[in-house]
Amino acid sequence: MSEPAIICVDDEVVILESLKKQLKRKFGSSFIYEVAESAEEAWEIIEELNSENIPIIAIVSDWLMPGVKGDEFLIQIHQQFPEVIKVMLTGQADNNAIDRAKEEANLHACLYKPWTESELMEIITTAIN
Repeated sequence: MSEPAIICVDDEVVILESLKKQLKRKFGSSFIYEVAESAEEAWEIIEELNSENIPIIAIVSDWLMPGVKGDEFLIQIHQQFPEVIKVMLTGQADNNAIDRAKEEANLHACLYKPWTESELMEIITTAIN
Protein backbone atom coordinates (compact mmCIF):
# COMPACT_ATOMS: atom_id res chain seq x y z
CA MET A 1 0.00 0.00 0.00
CA SER A 2 1.29 3.45 -0.84
CA GLU A 3 1.82 6.29 1.59
CA PRO A 4 -1.22 8.35 2.58
CA ALA A 5 -1.60 11.82 1.11
CA ILE A 6 -1.79 15.28 2.68
CA ILE A 7 -3.49 17.88 0.48
CA CYS A 8 -2.92 21.62 0.89
CA VAL A 9 -5.40 24.02 -0.71
CA ASP A 10 -4.75 27.77 -1.04
CA ASP A 11 -5.10 30.26 -3.89
CA GLU A 12 -1.60 31.67 -3.15
CA VAL A 13 1.19 29.58 -4.67
CA VAL A 14 3.76 30.90 -2.18
CA ILE A 15 1.62 29.59 0.71
CA LEU A 16 1.31 26.17 -0.94
CA GLU A 17 5.08 25.98 -1.53
CA SER A 18 5.74 26.92 2.09
CA LEU A 19 3.28 24.36 3.49
CA LYS A 20 4.67 21.59 1.30
CA LYS A 21 8.29 22.43 2.16
CA GLN A 22 7.56 22.50 5.91
CA LEU A 23 5.61 19.22 5.81
CA LYS A 24 8.34 17.48 3.79
CA ARG A 25 11.02 18.74 6.18
CA LYS A 26 9.17 17.18 9.12
CA PHE A 27 7.68 14.01 7.64
CA GLY A 28 9.97 13.27 4.66
CA SER A 29 8.69 10.46 2.47
CA SER A 30 6.06 9.28 5.00
CA PHE A 31 3.35 11.01 2.95
CA ILE A 32 2.47 12.08 -0.56
CA TYR A 33 2.09 15.87 -0.64
CA GLU A 34 -0.42 17.39 -3.07
CA VAL A 35 -1.25 21.06 -3.56
CA ALA A 36 -4.27 22.73 -5.16
CA GLU A 37 -5.00 26.39 -5.89
CA SER A 38 -8.77 25.97 -5.53
CA ALA A 39 -11.41 23.67 -4.09
CA GLU A 40 -12.21 22.56 -7.64
CA GLU A 41 -8.59 21.56 -8.27
CA ALA A 42 -8.50 19.79 -4.88
CA TRP A 43 -11.53 17.68 -5.87
CA GLU A 44 -9.68 16.61 -9.04
CA ILE A 45 -6.70 15.52 -6.93
CA ILE A 46 -9.00 13.70 -4.48
CA GLU A 47 -10.66 11.80 -7.34
CA GLU A 48 -7.27 10.86 -8.78
CA LEU A 49 -5.94 9.67 -5.40
CA ASN A 50 -9.13 7.65 -4.82
CA SER A 51 -8.86 5.99 -8.22
CA GLU A 52 -5.29 4.96 -7.29
CA ASN A 53 -6.45 3.72 -3.84
CA ILE A 54 -4.22 6.26 -2.07
CA PRO A 55 -5.71 7.19 1.30
CA ILE A 56 -6.03 10.87 2.17
CA ILE A 57 -5.05 11.46 5.78
CA ALA A 58 -5.39 15.25 6.01
CA ILE A 59 -6.48 18.36 4.15
CA VAL A 60 -5.17 21.81 5.05
CA SER A 61 -7.39 24.40 3.37
CA ASP A 62 -7.35 28.17 3.22
CA TRP A 63 -10.60 29.86 4.15
CA LEU A 64 -10.75 32.82 1.76
CA MET A 65 -10.50 31.47 -1.77
CA PRO A 66 -12.27 32.35 -5.02
CA GLY A 67 -15.33 30.23 -5.63
CA VAL A 68 -15.89 28.02 -2.61
CA LYS A 69 -14.80 29.25 0.82
CA GLY A 70 -12.73 26.90 2.98
CA ASP A 71 -15.43 26.14 5.53
CA GLU A 72 -17.85 25.08 2.78
CA PHE A 73 -15.17 22.99 1.07
CA LEU A 74 -14.25 21.21 4.33
CA ILE A 75 -17.93 20.50 5.05
CA GLN A 76 -18.24 18.92 1.59
CA ILE A 77 -15.09 16.88 2.28
CA HIS A 78 -16.50 15.74 5.62
CA GLN A 79 -19.75 14.59 4.02
CA GLN A 80 -17.86 12.27 1.65
CA PHE A 81 -14.74 11.49 3.71
CA PRO A 82 -15.52 11.88 7.42
CA GLU A 83 -12.27 10.15 8.41
CA VAL A 84 -10.06 12.79 6.75
CA ILE A 85 -8.45 15.22 9.20
CA LYS A 86 -9.46 18.77 8.34
CA VAL A 87 -7.41 21.90 9.16
CA MET A 88 -8.46 25.40 8.14
CA LEU A 89 -5.74 27.93 7.36
CA THR A 90 -6.81 31.53 7.55
CA GLY A 91 -5.85 35.12 7.85
CA GLN A 92 -9.44 36.33 7.64
CA ALA A 93 -12.03 33.71 8.60
CA ASP A 94 -14.74 35.02 10.84
CA ASN A 95 -15.65 33.12 13.98
CA ASN A 96 -18.96 32.00 12.46
CA ALA A 97 -17.10 30.24 9.63
CA ILE A 98 -14.71 28.57 12.08
CA ASP A 99 -17.57 27.49 14.37
CA ARG A 100 -19.52 26.18 11.37
CA ALA A 101 -16.52 24.16 10.20
CA LYS A 102 -16.05 22.75 13.72
CA GLU A 103 -19.70 21.70 13.91
CA GLU A 104 -20.33 20.55 10.34
CA ALA A 105 -16.88 19.39 9.18
CA ASN A 106 -15.40 18.09 12.44
CA LEU A 107 -12.60 20.66 12.00
CA HIS A 108 -9.48 19.41 13.79
CA ALA A 109 -7.82 22.83 14.06
CA CYS A 110 -7.67 26.36 12.74
CA LEU A 111 -4.22 27.66 11.84
CA TYR A 112 -3.86 31.43 11.57
CA LYS A 113 -1.69 33.16 8.96
CA PRO A 114 1.13 33.83 9.44
CA TRP A 115 1.65 30.48 11.14
CA THR A 116 4.89 29.09 12.53
CA GLU A 117 6.35 25.82 11.34
CA SER A 118 6.13 24.47 14.90
CA GLU A 119 2.37 25.25 15.05
CA LEU A 120 1.79 23.45 11.75
CA MET A 121 3.84 20.42 12.84
CA GLU A 122 2.09 20.21 16.22
CA ILE A 123 -1.35 20.30 14.58
CA ILE A 124 -0.51 17.68 11.92
CA THR A 125 1.38 15.43 14.34
CA THR A 126 -1.46 15.38 16.90
CA ALA A 127 -3.98 14.87 14.09
CA ILE A 128 -2.29 11.80 12.63
CA ASN A 129 -1.50 10.16 15.99
